[in-house]
Order: sequence, then structure tokens, then C-alpha cells
Amino acid sequence: MESRIVRAARAWIGTPYLHQASAKGAGCDCLGLIRGIWREVHGQEPAPVPPYTPDWSEPQGEERLWLEAQRLLRPGQGDPGDLLLFRMRPGSVAKHLGILSRTDDTPAFIHSMSGHGVVESPLSAPWAARIVARFDLEGAR
Repeated sequence: MESRIVRAARAWIGTPYLHQASAKGAGCDCLGLIRGIWREVHGQEPAPVPPYTPDWSEPQGEERLWLEAQRLLRPGQGDPGDLLLFRMRPGSVAKHLGILSRTDDTPAFIHSMSGHGVVESPLSAPWAARIVARFDLEGAR
């Protein structure tokens, strides 16, 4: 049975990429996708999101996204519906998010990327190597 998180995330596929946005069908970035799924599944967002630039937290080297996820969510077990946090380059802050959608012999995740919008991508070895944390988005604190 498909988790309600994965079902909600798949409904966002095709939404164009738009920095700081969180509107299904109109535009979102990777954080906006998670915010929209949260609203659909849990209701009101747990905390306001301040404006942020595309390089947010990088100049300061702060793991703001990781720390906030730890505050709001329990660790994930690698199940479909888990929130994945990625570090895009070694030594940089973790700042890309996705939803684990499949864990079978062709694992996949749903995320929003500049130039692509919301897509379901194979969780290939290069992507899997970038994962720094998994969180249980279904059973949020």
C-alpha cells in the first residue's frame, strides 16, 4: 500500500520549479514541495519559513535545514515516504530535500530541481551517496 506521503508527493509531479514557492501546479522548490506535502498530510506548517537565498546557509556553513528537521521529525528507517536530506557537494551544507518513493529493486525519490520542477528520479548510487539523513515525515513529532 502506498503511503499517504508518497501519494501526496506524486500529485506534485510536473509542478514547475520556483524558488521559495510552495503551490502545487504553480511552482515550488525542494523545501516548498515538503511544505506543501506537510500541509496536505498534517495541516498547518509547524514553523514559519523565513525568506532564503539559493545559497542559504552556505556562507555561514550552518546546517540549518538539518537542525530544523531533527527538531520537528523522528529519524526515518528508509521507508517510502521518508524525507531525504542531501549534501550536494562534499563539505557543503545539506540543503536538498526529497521524498523516498520506492525501495524495491529500482529505488526512487520525488524532489524539485531547478530546470526540472518536481520529478520522480531513480535513487542512483550518486544520489544515494549524497544522503546525510532520513526523517519520518509520516509520523512527525
